[in-house]
Amino acid sequence: MGDVCDGKPRVSVVMPFYNAGATIARAIQSVLSQTYSNFELLLVDNNSTDNSTAIAHDFAGKDQRIVLLHEPRQGVTYAANTGNNAARAEYIARMDADDVSLPKRLYKQLLYLDEHPGLGVVSCYVEHVGHHKGTAGIEKYVNWVNSLDTPEKISLNRFVEMPVINPTVMFRRVLLQQHGGYIHGDFPEDYEMWLRWMGKGVKFAKVPEMLFQWYDSDIRLTRTDERYSTDAFYRTKAEHLAAWLMKNDHPYLWVWGAGRKTRKRVEYLMEKGIFVEGYIDVKPRFLDDACCIYYEEFNWDAPAFILSYVGNHGAREKIRNYLLSKGKVEGEDFLMMA
Repeated sequence: MGDVCDGKPRVSVVMPFYNAGATIARAIQSVLSQTYSNFELLLVDNNSTDNSTAIAHDFAGKDQRIVLLHEPRQGVTYAANTGNNAARAEYIARMDADDVSLPKRLYKQLLYLDEHPGLGVVSCYVEHVGHHKGTAGIEKYVNWVNSLDTPEKISLNRFVEMPVINPTVMFRRVLLQQHGGYIHGDFPEDYEMWLRWMGKGVKFAKVPEMLFQWYDSDIRLTRTDERYSTDAFYRTKAEHLAAWLMKNDHPYLWVWGAGRKTRKRVEYLMEKGIFVEGYIDVKPRFLDDACCIYYEEFNWDAPAFILSYVGNHGAREKIRNYLLSKGKVEGEDFLMMA
């Protein structure tokens, strides 16, 4: 894998933590148990008040590859950026303090990036480890993420949901210098960074192997933080989607889906200068002044860019297949949204 003997690691594992006393030892041990050993592990304490810091300090005293850092500004974005800025390796692997990297994760992802110089970010298949309640939605999401197993699928589906799970990625450190790191704000910062990088042409891929265990819990940020609310996701998507539409000369479009929620979310796009010519739906109706056409009556031979906002997974696939049957090309004639 082209390891060099200059004293520098080839991978920097960045693990922010806050009050993770119940799980951090498991997470650290999963990194120390990797089959690939030329790494540094940067543990970034984000003002923990439990025994997390003591556990991290104990591990650091036993393994010189571990560096313990502190970020006084509260927030995982600040802590992650602190780790990224301190990283010495050419590759950075993200890790959360309540998850587990399986033994070959670093080796497989490092090898993949070495063998694919055109790629910037690599993830992997994820095993969802649920907890006692409310896991069906997360399980469905993980299955969907695992189905995005090529750079093309990841790129085309990036406006549906977050197409990679943040703590599973390894990326080239140079991308931070070129496109910036996490931005703190009232939005999902990891999703925003991935969309920003993809908008700059960075290619994402997945190692087609199960290399990560993603632990669910009542206190995971994706469940509790307002930055991961549905509205926050839509605002973030709209900003980057509008930029993509303008860049690809699609300022005018038709929207598949005509419900009130869809129209509300489309407003975010319209605020960015995107014009909606009308709506396509499974039944004809009129919504205010916007034309709504029954899908079987739509002129599919006319040039039109379609944006599907139908979020139901089964319906989304039916719409995609219907558009493909009409000779439409995903990414050129239509995109799926959710």
